[in-house]
Amino acid sequence: MSEWTPTSWQSRPAAQQPTYPDAAALERTIAELSCLPPLVTSWEIQTLKTQLADAAAGRRFLLQGGDCAERFDECESAAIASKLKILLQMSLVLVHGTKKRVIRVGRFAGQYAKPRSADTETKDGVTLPSYRGDIVNRPAFTADARIPDPALMIRGYERAALTLNFIRSLIDGGFADLHHPEYWDLAFVRHSPYAEEFHRIVDSIGDSIQFMEIISGARVGQLNRVDFFTSHEGLLLPYEQAQTRQVPRRPGWYNLSTHMPWIGMRTANLDGAHVEHFRGIENPIGVKIGPGMDEAWLSGLLDVLHPDNEPGRLTLIHRFGAHEIADALPPLIECVQRSGKTVVWCCDPMHGNTEATADGIKTRKFEHILAELEQAFEIHAELGSYLGGVHFELTGENVTECTGGARGLADADLAVAYKSQVDPRLNYEQALEMAMRIARRVANGAPSRGPRSTR
Repeated sequence: MSEWTPTSWQSRPAAQQPTYPDAAALERTIAELSCLPPLVTSWEIQTLKTQLADAAAGRRFLLQGGDCAERFDECESAAIASKLKILLQMSLVLVHGTKKRVIRVGRFAGQYAKPRSADTETKDGVTLPSYRGDIVNRPAFTADARIPDPALMIRGYERAALTLNFIRSLIDGGFADLHHPEYWDLAFVRHSPYAEEFHRIVDSIGDSIQFMEIISGARVGQLNRVDFFTSHEGLLLPYEQAQTRQVPRRPGWYNLSTHMPWIGMRTANLDGAHVEHFRGIENPIGVKIGPGMDEAWLSGLLDVLHPDNEPGRLTLIHRFGAHEIADALPPLIECVQRSGKTVVWCCDPMHGNTEATADGIKTRKFEHILAELEQAFEIHAELGSYLGGVHFELTGENVTECTGGARGLADADLAVAYKSQVDPRLNYEQALEMAMRIARRVANGAPSRGPRSTR
């Protein structure tokens, strides 16, 4: 392999990158970002890597979730707190059901760029560059709005910093205190079909904590806060380069824009710029794998991105869809087993199950998401592997973007509160229901209900 530097990706084919009309302005922005304080620290990154090593060994479970694409105008306290609340609630359910410590990784504070199927889009005979996320250009369908603007990277950095600051303040201030999980309540808990079960779990954990503290004669102080990490797709390489640095008293280079960046399927080419950037950073990294990835491709990624087999380094996030996972996943699990490499296996049951209604509205069916998850657990168990995590696109808001779930949302309900600019998300009620189903499945060692396939 050639020598790696934070800029060596520039010599490789770079997919999904915008074309900035002002190259000098881009260079000035990268230089400015390179001088700003890092968003996360190397010791936080190393802590996450250690915890992911436990997940690979079956001792922890990874919960990764958040918006499909963050918006700058949604960087406000209520929206951030609601996302944190639903992830805390889901993790509480998963701890109770799996009897394992849960790694909480938010898909936010940097999820501002999105890959596109085409470089342009056409409306009413007018063709403009595609909207690639708030960090690249603007969503309005006008020529000016769609021009890639490097100054938006500074705005993205600032919004990410504000988000992280608020999350850290909430957690350090006791927001995640297991002594008071009632602080996490969202309004839906009062009317959800799973409200009673959720409150039983909360009461059970509260009783267990009280019992431990009575026996020990001391308050269990470590339960006052939880570890919380961030992740985003490392798509916009100039932004990732600017935050990639060496740190005192640690070898190597760290991408300090997030704890756990990942590579999407569209940018996972072995000779591509994204794989080149990711191979040189010390962060734990994720790679999305799905239809079209064969064993040779995956073997190449293992060699380039995971050469030293460092525990916790690589998470493989599989996303096939409920109808394809049974055929597509087993050969890739066996490929990794033959390599002798240790990875964290994580299921993303969202992206492979996207479809459109008769009216052309993009949505996902709850039962398809659940079916893919159920099959993932079964397939890993049958092959002697371990499904160590889940990856959801979700929100703490009462949106109507995915159909199904306990309330039985139908296609006609999507118009009530469809807010996503990109992909449909589970709302808070559907997300908690999904956590309940996972917890039951792990606790019982069998599917909670439903067939192996929904075809």
